[in-house]
Amino acid sequence: MVLRHAKSAWPDVADVDRPLAPRGRRDAPEAGRWLGRRGLVPDVVVSSPARRARETWELVAAQLPGRPVVGFDPEVYGADADGLVRVLRGQDRRAGTVLLVGHNPAMQELVLQLAAGTGGDALGRVREKFPTCGLAVLELSCEWSELGESAASLVDFAIPRGARD
Repeated sequence: MVLRHAKSAWPDVADVDRPLAPRGRRDAPEAGRWLGRRGLVPDVVVSSPARRARETWELVAAQLPGRPVVGFDPEVYGADADGLVRVLRGQDRRAGTVLLVGHNPAMQELVLQLAAGTGGDALGRVREKFPTCGLAVLELSCEWSELGESAASLVDFAIPRGARD
């Protein structure tokens, strides 16, 4: 699963220290509820260490059962899609469901790269825009270590403020 951090504020602080905006604080728990309703609970979370990504995960996690293994990987902050693929390739092969929390444009590019062989409405929406708190659910066709272009199918794409079903 690929989650772009929720909407951030723009105070006069370093980029890595930007907190969530009020809208982000509303949307992130909705992402957690959306995941929970679908039984999509991660075994492992790999997040950017940026404050807005950490805060997003904390608000999502509060809505989910269980406690996954969580890591804040500096490689996620500022990575391009290929860098994110390298991070994901390093996951333990026993990790069933991994949630990656990070930043655009890399999150959008990652989903488009991994799901390049699939089509459908969800992929078209990802191509158009991957907004804050956008959440892509992918199904892999390989082991983590073999991850690459077209190695996944995009199962769903949600924007939590529009996902209240």
